[in-house]
Amino acid sequence: MYHGILPVFKPRGLTSHDVVFKLRKILKTKKVGHTGTLDPEVDGVLPICIGQATKVSDYVMDMGKTYHAEVTIGVSTTTEDQTGDVVDQKQVDANVITNQVVDDILKEFTGWITQIPPMYSSVKVNGKKLYEYARQGLEVERPERQVYIENIQRVSDVITTNGKATFEMDVTCGKGTYIRTLATDIGKALGYPAHMSRLTRTNSGGFDVAQALTLDTIQERHDEETLTDALLPLIYGLKAFPQYKVHDANLIQRIKNGQKFERAQFDIDFDQTLIMVDATTDQVLAIYEVHPSRANEIKPKKVFN
Repeated sequence: MYHGILPVFKPRGLTSHDVVFKLRKILKTKKVGHTGTLDPEVDGVLPICIGQATKVSDYVMDMGKTYHAEVTIGVSTTTEDQTGDVVDQKQVDANVITNQVVDDILKEFTGWITQIPPMYSSVKVNGKKLYEYARQGLEVERPERQVYIENIQRVSDVITTNGKATFEMDVTCGKGTYIRTLATDIGKALGYPAHMSRLTRTNSGGFDVAQALTLDTIQERHDEETLTDALLPLIYGLKAFPQYKVHDANLIQRIKNGQKFERAQFDIDFDQTLIMVDATTDQVLAIYEVHPSRANEIKPKKVFN
């Protein structure tokens, strides 16, 4: 039985669920879960939690992500990406949309910004996913949401051909950010319809695309019995949180038993979540969180035995 986190390269044409399904067959286990959906036409790194590591998938999902995107100015689509039908077009003047103009606009999208989720998305409104409304030809009012853009930078020249302009950008952002919506909003700020014409996720939760293994490679390493070497311990999925190294054997046992503790007992600063780690083995013992009604107390959220 495998236990750990495996950075997988998801190719275009597969859903995240497809990847999980294939991995369950390869690894012969049902305890496989992904850490954030990638659209079928998006490729890149998809951290997969296996075995005991499935307990930390939500924490990996909450960590930041980095994308490499191509934006096309001059055309907007129903899905806000290259897969949708064209809904608006406007000829782009190469003298108007320049590198400097784009750079100035991108600065406006740094920090907390407001997004309206695309109609073709899994966000629920009145208990129904938006894409279900969209497939019925219905448009409903979508709730605004605040998302965080840590960094956004143009990484190619703006190229204008046949009345359309394209450029590439790297975006590091928080949970819930729609890059295709970001692309269309950048277009609006420039005064043009726009869409995201290509997207690759280059980092997710600290796992880089350079680490990612293809499904074929995973199958080969499983057959060769060398896949365990590629698995990262579940502590890698908790890197964003403070860690307390536990030396005392009695305390380790109490943590494993799921006991609550006084917050002051642990000489470490943390806001909400604290990771308890066995100092000898470097194994994660438990994830503790501040008690919801007693701020001076912490209680276990998840315990690993």
